[in-house]
Amino acid sequence: MSGPNNPYNGSFGGGLHGTVNLGGQSAAPAAAGSDVIKDTTTSAFGRDVIEESKTQPVLVDFWAPWCGPCRQLAPVIEKVVKEAAGKVKLVKLNIDDHPAIPGQLGIQSIPAVVAFVGGQPVDGFMGAVPESQIRQFIDKLGGAGGAGDEQAEIDAALDEAQTLLDAGDINSAGQLFGAVLQHAPENPRAVAGIARCMIEAGQHERARDLLSSLPEETAKDAGIQAILKQIAQIEEARKLGDPAALEHMLALSPDDHESRIKLAKIRNVEGRRDEAADHLLLIMRKDRTYGDDLARKELVQFFETWGPKDPATIAARRKMSSILFS
Repeated sequence: MSGPNNPYNGSFGGGLHGTVNLGGQSAAPAAAGSDVIKDTTTSAFGRDVIEESKTQPVLVDFWAPWCGPCRQLAPVIEKVVKEAAGKVKLVKLNIDDHPAIPGQLGIQSIPAVVAFVGGQPVDGFMGAVPESQIRQFIDKLGGAGGAGDEQAEIDAALDEAQTLLDAGDINSAGQLFGAVLQHAPENPRAVAGIARCMIEAGQHERARDLLSSLPEETAKDAGIQAILKQIAQIEEARKLGDPAALEHMLALSPDDHESRIKLAKIRNVEGRRDEAADHLLLIMRKDRTYGDDLARKELVQFFETWGPKDPATIAARRKMSSILFS
């Protein structure tokens, strides 16, 4: 399995399981009479997995009845395996009833899927990954593709994870970023994605700790540096006072630029980006010389953490240009 000791295993998903619906029934059982999907036990593992994988690839789905993402993955992976028409088999192991095997394999969080070929574990993934990624995983087991195809798969998974994050689905995004890290533990986009998920979940301290442990070269990545700046902005904003009090001060004294900059910084970390930008743009209109052009400099810092394609960046850049070049 790729990266069984990956330090990012469960670092995000495990911390958020409280937000996932974990209660209720067990994962969906295999279809009755199916010869490509079956449940196994500790005693039958050698026969069902080790021996069987000597004739064709076997996927082992490690799950538990309390695991919400396991229930999400089960019907998807079963569907793909059935449609593979005998290309692979799927064996399901309940880790609550049979903990010995996952313990020996170093399974640290679930759902986890390990592929066995020739009696040995050769690859794997974690989390409730999308159907397209499962298909690609099975195709790769069959010998399809090479390094270029694998990189294309990673890039596609990262794009999908980013789309999920932008849509506010931080749990699914975090699981997909984590799945990429299983194959590429120092991929900067995946690390940055996990960190952003942590920040969106209100766990910026964990994100800071994660990034502080990165190798020097990875830490130099522009995306990682942008998140470090975002974390610094969050920590600074916590020291700037009560936003309601700042609003009151500005109502009494609209030209109190110091209070307005503080409020802009607070609104930024609250995610109210347009409002944060408008406060700084107002200072630029009134007094470009204030603090040696401080409002513009702060706005540029915001752009670096928001990213060039963020709607708030695009809108604020247009407004800033009209001020600078009018």
